[in-house]
Amino acid sequence: MTRERINIPVEKLKWMYETMVKSRYYEDVMVEAYNEGKKPVFNIGAGPVPGEMHLSTGQEPAAVGICAHLTKDDTVTSPHRPHHHAIAKGVDLNRMTAEIFGKVTGLGKGKGGHMHLFDPEVKFSCGGIIAAGIPHAVGAALAAKKKGKDWVAVAFVGEGAANAGGFHESLNLAALWKLPLIVVVEDNAYGISVPKSGSTAVASNDLRAAAYGIEGAYVRNNDPIEMYLASEEAVRRARNGEGPTIIEIETHRYLGHFQGDPEMYRDKEEVPNLRKIDPITKIRDLMLSEGIATEEETAQIEVRAKKDVDDAYHFARESEYPAPEDALKDVFSS
Repeated sequence: MTRERINIPVEKLKWMYETMVKSRYYEDVMVEAYNEGKKPVFNIGAGPVPGEMHLSTGQEPAAVGICAHLTKDDTVTSPHRPHHHAIAKGVDLNRMTAEIFGKVTGLGKGKGGHMHLFDPEVKFSCGGIIAAGIPHAVGAALAAKKKGKDWVAVAFVGEGAANAGGFHESLNLAALWKLPLIVVVEDNAYGISVPKSGSTAVASNDLRAAAYGIEGAYVRNNDPIEMYLASEEAVRRARNGEGPTIIEIETHRYLGHFQGDPEMYRDKEEVPNLRKIDPITKIRDLMLSEGIATEEETAQIEVRAKKDVDDAYHFARESEYPAPEDALKDVFSS
């Protein structure tokens, strides 16, 4: 695919590459940090990052393809695998990393952890309940419409979430009211350990758009370029008041559902084969072959992206933990 055919501005293409590299390296760093103190026998409560950790290594195209079209005024909601979405939306990387380490300098003062990242400066949030982010995105889309703004709300979900009630109820309402909502379904082939073929009646969830009288699009092969193009049309329609869109992208989860997952449900050759068609390599090769960037320029992009991650990591590790007496501050119950 040539630059002429894809018709993506050079600066956007370079941003996509840099953001994908940053997201991938971020997760590589977090894997190492998460595993500290948890071996030789895996102990989920040990180390500087206790609890579950869900990483999105391999799924970067879903995030950059649509976030390339968004602004700070657009809303993004994310599920329990949120890092690539947060990075692409522009969440403060220092405060995000500090939050994951449970530090007082974090987005939630260290009390939310990696599944509860909130950055109102860029209208980003995530949560661990399956499909729960879609109603929130519908609310943001409704607010935008009532205010007469051209803001868009994007809800990222896994393919398993498309079988939850919140998915259907939200899309029905958004379609009825023609809200500026885009639901991005990341089909990474597994809902925890259950393959899509064993849980979902349709081949791809974009087909469900017809049931709501809205548009649907399917992106094959974890392709960041095709995701960009499909998202461009969906965002255009949303901003013009033409209603919601479902985009499903066939993406690839290189790691387990959670860190420590033995992955007994996967063939041992599955991930090595997927890595041979890595999307970051694909976009880099495109830029080089089309003269969009030189080897030196791509190297500089990679250095810059990794420096941002390293700086955030050191900021988080050097930050203080919350004081014990602050345990009940900034919390609520219902």
